[in-house]
Parts: sequence; structure tokens; C-alpha cells
Amino acid sequence: MKARRVVADIMTPNPVTVSPRNAIRTAVNLMREGGFRRLPVVDRGRLVGIITDRDLRRAANSPFVVREKWYDNFILDHIEVGSCMTPNPLTTQPQMTIAEVARIMRDHKIGGLPVVADGQLVGIITETNLLDCLIKLLECSDEPG
Repeated sequence: MKARRVVADIMTPNPVTVSPRNAIRTAVNLMREGGFRRLPVVDRGRLVGIITDRDLRRAANSPFVVREKWYDNFILDHIEVGSCMTPNPLTTQPQMTIAEVARIMRDHKIGGLPVVADGQLVGIITETNLLDCLIKLLECSDEPG
């Protein structure tokens, strides 16, 4: 009998985070440097939100509006993450099954969930984690034997 696969088996532990008081430039830079599309927002050790690349694009306004460069810099440096994050995001727990989490993400059309244990952020599970898991499962099923 196969062991039940859970979130803790495939999540990214100890994810990079931002504070709600950080300027959105901080979030943009962290996402660029790490190749992330979302960051958990943590205040005094507690998860308070999540910010995505889409949230940041919205906050920085439309690329179709012609503006001066100084205006873009002002927005990036003076708008706080807390003003454009999604507060109180859906979360999951390390022992939830991968299938349950995949269903939640599909049903809510979201690309990632913070993983919380005992009130503390311990990881994040994303579409990429799920796809990596699927690839491993499919490769194993293709092996002779």
C-alpha cells in the first residue's frame, strides 16, 4: 500500500516573505530575484496576506497610460504592500493531502497557498510544486516493472 502524499512532502519550506509596510518595490525585487509569482505577507510572525505579481501590476497602474519615469518610481517606493495585498488568504496545513490542495487551488483559481502550522507560516505550495509532483508520479508509472 502506498503512503498518503501530503503538502509537507512537496511544499517549498520557509518561503521568502514581505511585510505589509514594505514598499511594493521590495516585493517586485524579491519576486524578480527569486523567480516567484507570489509572496506571503507576514506581520510580527503572523501571516496577514499574500501579494501576487498581478496585484503588483495592478498597483503600478496600466502599461497603456503614458507617464513620467519619476511617477513609476514614486509608486514603487511609496505604496505599501499592505495596500494591494490580498488579506487573510486561503491557507493549507502541512498534513493536508496533495489532492485536497490541488482541488482547492483549482476551485478557487489560485496559483499557490501559504502553508500554516500552529499559526506560523511554514511553507508555500504552488502550481509548480504540484506539477513537479505530477511529473515524478508520471515518470514512475512509465518505468518498467
